[in-house]
Amino acid sequence: MAVIFFSSFAVAFSGAMMPGPLFSLTVSESARKGFTVGPLLILGHAILEIVLLIALLFGLAPLFNNPVFFILVSIAGGIILFWMGFSMLRALPSARLSQEKEKKEEKQLVLKGILMSLANPYWIIWWATIGIGYILHSKEFGPWGIILFFIGHILADLVWYSLISGAVSKGKNLFTDTIYKWLMGVCASLMIGFSVYFLYSGFSRI
Repeated sequence: MAVIFFSSFAVAFSGAMMPGPLFSLTVSESARKGFTVGPLLILGHAILEIVLLIALLFGLAPLFNNPVFFILVSIAGGIILFWMGFSMLRALPSARLSQEKEKKEEKQLVLKGILMSLANPYWIIWWATIGIGYILHSKEFGPWGIILFFIGHILADLVWYSLISGAVSKGKNLFTDTIYKWLMGVCASLMIGFSVYFLYSGFSRI
């Protein structure tokens, strides 16, 4: 059981450290909204992963491995990321480093955590391959095996993205509005870059 927990944490932590759409969004949002961005985005990420975990437990892994499913997710994800990246670029002229703490924004961050996860086809592929392997092994130890696997997995995401949010938030005093706009522009451009890559991945397999 301990091996399941710590190995799940280690594998997920190494994956979380890889740059991606969620990382770019965390950096750009944390500069303006503070430390809570990381945990809130991961809350949305965790909600979606619980749903996916349940789906895999009920035998839907073959669906997620289907080439047609990958194509559809890649194209849909590419469109979502392009829209979010373009929206960030369009908002650059009015972007400011104010520290709003509205409930509406908190809900939006949770939703964005869900959307960023859904937009990444390779996240679903990871769960349908490596993830299902962990699930099958964890099932041998009963419900607690599954629970410890998931806790280790999501804890790795929470620790890493909290560290990123904390580091960016602490450094916000070093930012001016101009620097923030440059940072936001870079992150938006990266998201558009990911969108192009995901669209290419989808269309190239048709």
